[in-house]
Amino acid sequence: MAINDIGPKPQSFNIEHATKENTDYRAVAWSGRYLQVTLMSIPVGGDIGLEAHPETDQFLRLDAGRGRVQMGAAKDELTFEKEVSDGWCVLVPAGTWHNITNVGATPMQVYAIYAPAHHKPGKVQATAAAAEADKDDEPADWSVQPKHAQDKHG
Repeated sequence: MAINDIGPKPQSFNIEHATKENTDYRAVAWSGRYLQVTLMSIPVGGDIGLEAHPETDQFLRLDAGRGRVQMGAAKDELTFEKEVSDGWCVLVPAGTWHNITNVGATPMQVYAIYAPAHHKPGKVQATAAAAEADKDDEPADWSVQPKHAQDKHG
């Protein structure tokens, strides 16, 4: 089930169903002026990727699978650790280093809400490697962005 990102227009869809059906590492489902919704599928043993967004709060929810959340003030100081599964949410304050690793036996199905947007509307990246190599993944010009502070990656 592919969701058509229609940009900052009204949208409605079954997010749990779409999240569970998504097989791509990241698929942008909706892009607004101030926030964005992405669907993620993390393979067994894979992770979302250690990162920190200085200007972005995040909400992530697991709709299938099991994960280990790690967060902290520095990439080598991840003092928060919690195992999460279907129905759990993860709230990441701006500037916090974070990662979620799939520790289950099936793909981990997640949706994420970013404020502000981080990705090109409608962007689909099949794998984490494809996302890392993608040089055409900037938020839309019409999205509202803070005075930019670079994201940090582990």
